[in-house]
Amino acid sequence: MLKDKVVFITGASSGIGLLTAQMLSEKGAVPVLAARSGRKLAEASAGIAGKHGVKTLDVTREDEVKRAVEEVIREYGRIDILLNNAGYGKFEPATDMPSAEFERMMDVNYMGTVRCAKAVLPHMLERRSGQIVNVASMAGKIGTAKSTAYTATKHAVLGFSNALRQELRGTGITVSTVNPGPIDTPFFDIADPSGGYVSNVKWLMMKPEHVARKMVRLMDTRKEELNLPLKAAAAMRLYQLFPRLSDRLTYRMMNKK
Repeated sequence: MLKDKVVFITGASSGIGLLTAQMLSEKGAVPVLAARSGRKLAEASAGIAGKHGVKTLDVTREDEVKRAVEEVIREYGRIDILLNNAGYGKFEPATDMPSAEFERMMDVNYMGTVRCAKAVLPHMLERRSGQIVNVASMAGKIGTAKSTAYTATKHAVLGFSNALRQELRGTGITVSTVNPGPIDTPFFDIADPSGGYVSNVKWLMMKPEHVARKMVRLMDTRKEELNLPLKAAAAMRLYQLFPRLSDRLTYRMMNKK
């Protein structure tokens, strides 16, 4: 049951983060929306009727993450669920993308996840209860051309999540990962400004409402992994069994960027 659960959500000012917050509120949970832009957070807050909170923070700043988590615990008494959703991507060949962009993407997507998880863990361990949900990506399981930086960050998120899950067995804390394929959100305004990739994968593109509903369901059931869409989930399993063969067979089909 999600009623009265306090859910701290990063990257919550738009896209699936905001939609998930809205759906959680409808189920009686208390979402706390976190993002960098105070203006966007205010706009997002206006669309949530139920009890909720907002926190302005940058996940690349450990001091801001710690401050926000401490404030939420002080104001609401606990954090039941952490949803690590903040992240971005850019699709460029490795030879064209500056090293600084690799570093920034890793700082936001991976280290942002680490910072937030480490900030809530002492509290959850003390209570022996909680759930950490990390939004990774299908890219974290299957690498494709022109996404070397983004893919590396999501591989890191998955590796961190899988190892952390093992560390926390028996503590009452669940670690869950969400691995979606392409979603029709503002993510692609930065990742694919030309629109070429979006046009090529329209057949696979998921509606954000669908993904948000599945994420809320994952929180409700405390499931440890969610792969979307189902057709991609099957492909991921095949790839993990035969990675090199799958690379050769699916190169043209997968490389649409």
